Formats: sequence, structure tokens, C-alpha cells
Amino acid sequence: MVFRRFARIGSVLPGGRGLWVAGLLGCLLVPAVRGQPAVLSGFVTDATDGQPIELVNVALQDAGGAFKGAVTNRDGLYLIPNLAPGRYLLQVSFIGYRTLRDTLLLRPGERRRLNLSLVPGEAAMDEVVVETERTTGAANLTAGQQTVRPRDIELIPAPDLSGDLAGLLTALPGIVTLGDRGGQLFIRGGEPSQNLVQIDGVLLYQPFHILGFYSAFPADIISRTDIYAGGYGSRFGERISSVIDVSTRNGNNRAFAGAVTLSPFVTAALLEGPLVRDRFSFLLSARQSLVEEGAEPLVGRPLPFDFGDVFAKVHGHLGRSSRLSALFIRTHDRGALDEDSGDLPPEEVRWNNLGLGLRLVSLPGVSPLMLDARLSYSRLPTELGLPGEEPVRASRIENLHVAADATFFGDVSNVDAGLSFRIVRLRSRLGGLYQNIEERRERLEHAAVYVEPELHLAGGWRLRPGLRVQFFDVRFSPFLEPRLRLIWARGPHQVSLAAGLYHQAVLGLNDRRDAASVFTAWTNVPRPRTDLEDVRAGLAPRARHGLLGYRLTPAPWLELSLEGFYKDLTNLFIAEWTAFPRFTTNLQPAEGRTFGFDARLEVRTPRFYGYLTYGYAHTRYEARQASLILWYGTETLAFHPPHDRRHQVNALAAFTLGGVEVSLRWAFGSGLPFSQAIGFDGFVLVDDVTSVAERPGSRRVIYARPFNARLPTYHRLDLSVEKSLPLGPARLTLQGSLINVYDRRNIFFLDVFTLRRADQLPLFPSVGLKLAYE
Repeated sequence: MVFRRFARIGSVLPGGRGLWVAGLLGCLLVPAVRGQPAVLSGFVTDATDGQPIELVNVALQDAGGAFKGAVTNRDGLYLIPNLAPGRYLLQVSFIGYRTLRDTLLLRPGERRRLNLSLVPGEAAMDEVVVETERTTGAANLTAGQQTVRPRDIELIPAPDLSGDLAGLLTALPGIVTLGDRGGQLFIRGGEPSQNLVQIDGVLLYQPFHILGFYSAFPADIISRTDIYAGGYGSRFGERISSVIDVSTRNGNNRAFAGAVTLSPFVTAALLEGPLVRDRFSFLLSARQSLVEEGAEPLVGRPLPFDFGDVFAKVHGHLGRSSRLSALFIRTHDRGALDEDSGDLPPEEVRWNNLGLGLRLVSLPGVSPLMLDARLSYSRLPTELGLPGEEPVRASRIENLHVAADATFFGDVSNVDAGLSFRIVRLRSRLGGLYQNIEERRERLEHAAVYVEPELHLAGGWRLRPGLRVQFFDVRFSPFLEPRLRLIWARGPHQVSLAAGLYHQAVLGLNDRRDAASVFTAWTNVPRPRTDLEDVRAGLAPRARHGLLGYRLTPAPWLELSLEGFYKDLTNLFIAEWTAFPRFTTNLQPAEGRTFGFDARLEVRTPRFYGYLTYGYAHTRYEARQASLILWYGTETLAFHPPHDRRHQVNALAAFTLGGVEVSLRWAFGSGLPFSQAIGFDGFVLVDDVTSVAERPGSRRVIYARPFNARLPTYHRLDLSVEKSLPLGPARLTLQGSLINVYDRRNIFFLDVFTLRRADQLPLFPSVGLKLAYE
């Protein structure tokens, strides 16, 4: 057959030379085709609901007894390249599922697509080539990366049964919040706007709700979350501090299921099921806060907060080799962080996220690779003003993003590569008391390409060198970002190292002098201009990360880890330090550095789970501004920013007692810095003959050195108990919880002018119930 094909080609050549050429090519290529390696790939799913199963061992054993295999990724995808033609014994195994065995005959050059379904049940893990390891847990930290599953989230005590990623994040060392409201997370010294937070590749700018227990990510929709506190690889860019990468699960494509949750804080509903059985599924989730009506009587103080979120996902099989998903997410938040002092009602902040995304995962038939293509749009408008009135400040950021990633599979190494393009639009209108109106509009383009091989070396070494090339329109030349991740694992020991260079061109500005304001104005790095050159123009904020960690697993039930980190921050742009009580997008350059370490101990037994963590961090900024010399006698001012929490302790204990699940969490944090004010005055700019008695003048604050004092320490104990009961085809879960069990009076902020103190939430009880149909 091969010779006949080349004979047709040769027939178009002049004379008889065409047949001689065709014959020669056929003789040369027939042996090559016969010896061409085969490729086996496909998707592994749960036979009951069609969910992809991650970390499944797919192993092939040849006639000589040699094994070759792969492990499925988060999409349940596996690929085994370079297989010699012949007969194989296939073995597919994963803990909690019955092992699947079959025989395969692979022909030369064959690209076999084999999708597999595993049936839940007791299964002993037989010896296979590729071994999986536990990838979650408080102490399971590898070069700054921690993976979180829904069960990890559900162990954290919360005021309701919905379970939320925010509760777990605030229980991790190195993650700082300014209080139990505001929706701001600082990760290892970074600002909230320096964190990359995405859900299935869709960027969300402010995904945490105004009440600190909640985010846009309820546990019921999450498959896994990867948290990179630093040192993340070349696939991620445009942020200089951290990455929170949320992957959602698919809806059940074989049966309908749902759940309803009710508590004084939140009501939630979830529905999933097949659109086309075994091919297309949907997942819907919605939550709405009830704190103003249901929780205020429990807390004994006004809680002027309103928030909620809606999530929808459709997932489908486009043939044997492709999977397509479409995502919609929307959040809304409104509330006043300050308390009513009796003079003027406090200003409230309002924001909402909108995210839309399409994602295609495909296994092309031409080569051993996987393609992951994404198209997304996201938007965040934010407002600040008095309730029911026009906002005095408003900011809006939106982006359109196109990205494609590819993984090339090899025997001892894989290579990840990709490209992306993003269009960002910025708009802000800033006003308010003591402030003139300031308006800005910007349009930015970002592009990036990266390559990152993963090498599996002898002796238990894994090496991931990478290079990301960022193109920001603040300058023509690209920003080069080399990255490195190195892991050595042998027996119970693991040593990991990560380093990298990172840049960011879009900035989120806050007035950190005011702890009761979380309004963020989005702006961009100054661009070079010919008429008035700015020495800061084109200098995007840059961070250098270095991490070194060690993990020890002396027993299956015990794990310990220790990781040190260092971040060097240059070309930072922070809000201009001024004596006027006004918000500004004027920028001042700054340098920064943060260093510290995390220590973690985790215990897992059939009846008990617990961990103890300690985090130490030291963050310091140096700001440069000519006007500073008028106030402090120097143009360079060193200070510890308001998120510089030096010590953190978190302890969790979860166990079952008499059929009741009990969970306790204790948290401790040293005091946060704040700026003291010495006093205030006013002045009038006189440029003509005028009566100063008739001019209102400008108000000015006389500050001591920035953030020169610290608030008291913070600590709190939370408790929750749960009991599940079968109720026909459904299951009813009852919960009782106590937040701030010993009623610790933790300070939220201190008004430096009036010395009025605002506290975080006191002791409050809560009850909740959840009815789930599966």
C-alpha cells in the first residue's frame, strides 16, 4: 500500500525516473513506518458522574515485563508517548476505585485515543511504574506551592455550611488580612493588587467579599486550588507577588443533584446535571448574604453588608479528543467598613466582578501534545460614596484575554509552552472632600510568550527551568523573566527551591492611611513622553523571588515542613505620601523587601486531623519623594507598611465524637503598623488681595513618621460542630458554630484624630442546615 502511494506520486514526474524515485522512497520509508512509535492518550472519568479524575495511574506492561506509564492531570488527561508497537497489558488504578485491566495491541505509528471510566469501590494499589503521592494538606508545601481540595476547606470552622476558600486562605501562614471585613489579602509582603487570582483561567480583580469569611469561590464548585505564595513558574505572569489558581469541577453528566444551605449569614443553592447525558453537563451555584437581617441580632451591632455571587458552567465532550467548557461568574458587594459616629453616615464601598470564559482542551492527532486554549473577559467597577448618593470616587478596569498553552510529552521530560494577549482598559474618576475632580482613561496591551521544560533526572531530581517574555506597552523592549523550580525527593525527604523574576504594569492604588477604606483605583506605569520625560516612565514594578524549603514525612500520618523566602521589590509605585486628606493617583517610587519563613506540622489519622503553623515575616519599604524633606528632613523614607505582620500562629483540630464532626481553629497575629497623627492645620493659597476669613482654605494633616506605631495583637478561637442524617434519597446536615469563642476584643482600626476605636466581630453564635440530594 505504501509503495502504491509513492507510485502515484512518481507518476507525475517526467519519464520513468518518477517510478524509480517512488520505489526508492518506498523502500526507505516502509521500515521507518513499521518501527514508528505509537502514542496512547485519553481522558479518565468517574463512572458515576463523569467527573475527571486527577492523579490516576495509567500503566502499560510489555511482553518483557517492563512498565511505562503516566499520571492524569487536573482534566483527567493522560498521554504516554514513544511506545514500541506490540501487545501491552493496561492497568489503570487509583485509590478508592476498582482497578481496570485490559490488553492493547498498538500498531506502528498509531495514535490511539482511549477514554476510560473508573468505578468507585475498594481497590488495592498494585505496583505500577508511576506512583502518586498525597498532594494536599497544610504541611504539603513545595517551593511555595500548596494545593487545596474542597475537603481541606470544609475543615475550617465557619459561620455557615457553604464552605469557602477565603476561610482556608486566612488560616495559612504568610497570608495577612487587615480585619474580618474588607476583602483584602496580603501574601508574603505583597499588596492585594499584586496577587493573580483566576478561576479556570478567568482573571478576577477583587474576588473576596466584603465580609472576610467569604470569597467568590464556594467549596461546592471547586475541584482544586493551587496557591503559589511565590516562586511560581513561567505559565503565570503580570503579577509580582503570588498566584491563586482556582479550578472548578464539572457538573454531573449522568444524574441531577443539588443542595440548599441556610444560615443567618448566607443562603446558598446549587444545582447540577446532564444537558445531554454522558456528553454535556451544567453546574449552577448562587449565594446571597443575610447578615443585615439574620446576623445583626446575633452580633449585637450593625452589619451594613450586602454581598453575593452567581456561578454557572457548562462542560461538554467534543468527540473523543476534546473538551469544551463555558463559564460565567458574577459577584456583588456593598458595605461601610467604618462605623456610624453620629456626625455623618460613613461612606460605603461598592464593587462587582463579572467574568466570562471559554476553554478548550484538546489532544491533536498529529503529535504527542495537549492544547489548552482560553478566551476570557472580566470587569471590575468600584465606587465609594454615601449610601443612596452618587459616588465621589469611581474606578473601572476590564480586560479581554486570549491564551493558548501546549504541553509536549516525552519519555523523561515534558515541555510547556504558550502565548497570551490581553487588552486592558482603565477608567477612574476621583473626587471627595478636600479634593478636586480627577479623571483618567487608559488602554493598554499586554503580550507574553513562555517556554518551560520539566526534566526528570536520576536520583529523584526534577528540574523546571523557564523563560517568560513579557511585552508591556510602557516600553518597546520586552521584559525578560527567567524562572527556576528544582525539587529533590527521596524516601521521606523532599528539598525544593524556586527563584524567578516578575514584572507588573497595571497598579492598584489604596490610601493605606485609612484602614476603613478598601477603595482601589487602578492605574498604569507611567509611559515615556517626549514633551515631559518622567524618570519613572517605562520602569515596571519588578520582584525577585527566592525560596528554599524542606519537607519530612517520617510516617504516613505525620508531616513537617519548613520554608524560607525572600522577595526583593524594585520600581514600586505607591500612592503619593501627602499631608492632605485626599485620595490621589499621583505615584511615588519606592523599593521594598520582605523575608521570613513558615514552619508547619500536620497530623492525619482516621479519627483526627490537625495542624500547627507558625509564620514569621519582615516587610520594609523605602519611598522617595522630594516633598518628604519638608516634613521629615529626608527625601527617602523607610517604613513598615500596614500589612507587616511579624508573627502568625494557626492551629486546627478536627475530629469525630459520637458521630458529630467537631472542628476548632485558633489564630494569633502580632500587631499591625498604623500611622499616628500629631495634629492638623489649614492654609490658604493667596494669589491676590483677598480676605482669608472668606476663603475655606485646605485642610492638612500633621503626621508622625508613617506607620510608626503598632496596634494590639490579634487572637481568636472558632468552633463548629456538624451532624449529618440520611433523609430518604437526600442528606440533611445540621451545624452549630461559635466565632470568637472567648469574645476577644480585637481592634480593626483606630481613628488617629478622635482616638475612636473600631473593633472586629465579637462572640457570636450561628446555626445552619444543608439539604443535599445526590
